[in-house]
This record gives sequence, structure tokens and C-alpha cells, in this order.
Amino acid sequence: MPELSLLTVHAHPDDEASKGPATVARYHAEGVRTALVTCTGGEEGDILNPALDVPGVRERLPELRRAELADAARVIGYDEVVWLGYRDSGMPGTPANEDPRCFARAPLDDAVGRLVAVVRRVRPQVVVAYGPDQKGYPHPDHLRVHDVAVRAFDAAADADRYPEAGEPWAPARLYYIGWSAGRSRAAHEKFLELGRPSPFEGERLERLLHAPERPAGAPPLTVVDVSGYTAVRRLALLAHRTQVDPESPHWFGLPPEVADGLYPLDEYELGRSRVTPAAAGGDDLFAGLRDESTERSGRVASSA
Repeated sequence: MPELSLLTVHAHPDDEASKGPATVARYHAEGVRTALVTCTGGEEGDILNPALDVPGVRERLPELRRAELADAARVIGYDEVVWLGYRDSGMPGTPANEDPRCFARAPLDDAVGRLVAVVRRVRPQVVVAYGPDQKGYPHPDHLRVHDVAVRAFDAAADADRYPEAGEPWAPARLYYIGWSAGRSRAAHEKFLELGRPSPFEGERLERLLHAPERPAGAPPLTVVDVSGYTAVRRLALLAHRTQVDPESPHWFGLPPEVADGLYPLDEYELGRSRVTPAAAGGDDLFAGLRDESTERSGRVASSA
């Protein structure tokens, strides 16, 4: 049986802990090779843990964030972590966003080439990144992840593009991590049920309660059952000691035994597919990709 491989692409250290870690843990436990690309060093991150907001920490933040990511990756079950090598872009209007070393300012062709090299070496059937709609959190690095991942997904299969980046490889599918209003609603309702103040309030609560259904014509979500792996999200977040307040009501306001069983589902939207059927919907990112014929077709496509 061919080795299955999953590659996830994230903007900063800690994004891998908040977006789909239980899915990665599940597939890793099933024998899928798992690799993480982190595009920036997270240099512009705030120190959100009051216990670590002390002299000397800010000066060492890039070093600390690398160590935190290594710990989180072990918790989740990544077999490999790749740093794409760019600086955190910060938010628009900040000095960091004008730095030519930052991800958002880097030549797009250069960033795509770096990711193509990773794709061709790791040879994933499935790539997971961010979708084009980032209105909820329009960070320049998150937007850039989408642009780079889509282009790299296409270019990795083309022998005429980036020939120095290795033998072409055609991933079968590109998925986008879904934002789950259902998870947030379930958490809000559980806070109220337990008589605890909900961290969802004001405009944020209004958006949550009135989140629109998926637009007509949108592909159905692939919903992965992550029962038994949901604790990974909490533990991986706690590994990012500078970035996460362990007393945060948003992340940790519910008892672990309640939170871990509350919404054992991760949701993904299909962005690209090279195989038929496309496997939009269903419950498995690797649906139809677990036989030798698919592996062979991927290699043929990559050398076409």
C-alpha cells in the first residue's frame, strides 16, 4: 500500500494548534505521514501569557516561538516541521508590514518556489491551507498563505516550472480549513448551560448567532470525525506558552472533560481536486486515495 502523506500550510507558529490539529493527530495515528509548513517566525506575536510578560522574553521571542512550535508539533503528531523562512508581516499600517523580509512583501514567485520544493519532496496526496475568504481575520500572512498554496499546488505538478525544486509531484487535493460556527455556538451554549459567562459577547456574539448558511452552489464541507483526538487542540495551544494565556476563557473556560467532547468534528472545504470523484463532502480527506492506482496516477500526472 502506498504511503499516504498530508501537508498543512500555516502562517505563524500556533496556527497549527488552533486550526485542525485533531485532524492531523487522527491521520498520524492511522499511519499517514504528516508534515507542517510554517511560513513565518511569528516575530510580531504579542505575549499573552501574563506570567511570561517579563523582561527578556520579548527580545528572545523568535527563539522561544521556534521551541514552542516544536513542542506543539510533537503533541499533534507531525512527522516533520518546515520553516518557509519569512518574517511575520504584522498587520497593515505597522512597520513590520513594510519590512521587505516579511511574508506579505516577499516576491510571490520566490515564496511559491519554496513551497513547491517542499511539496515535491514530501509528496503529499492532500494539502491543507486557508481559503480565499479571510474576512473574519484578514491578517496579511493568512491571505498570503492562500495565494502561495494555490499557486504551489498547481506549479508542483508542472515540470517546466521551478525545475530546480525537484521532481514534479501532483497532489490530488487542496482543502481549506473551515471556520466552524457550529463549534462556537456549541461552546457558547455550554457556557450558558453551566452558568458560566460566555466569552462570546457583543458584536462577536451577534455574528456567531446569525452566521449565514453556506451560499448556494458552495461545495459541501468534508467533516472529519476527530473523536478521541480533540484534547490535542487544548494541549497544543498550551505548548505556545508566550502566545496563549492558560487562563483564557475563550480557549480554556470550559472544563477539559466538557470541552474535549463538545464538538468532535473538523470541517474542510475542497479548493482543488485532480482526481474523480472530487470527494467534496464526505468524512475523509483521503477518500478514494488509498489504493495504488491513485498513487500511480499522481506520479503520471506530475511528470506530464
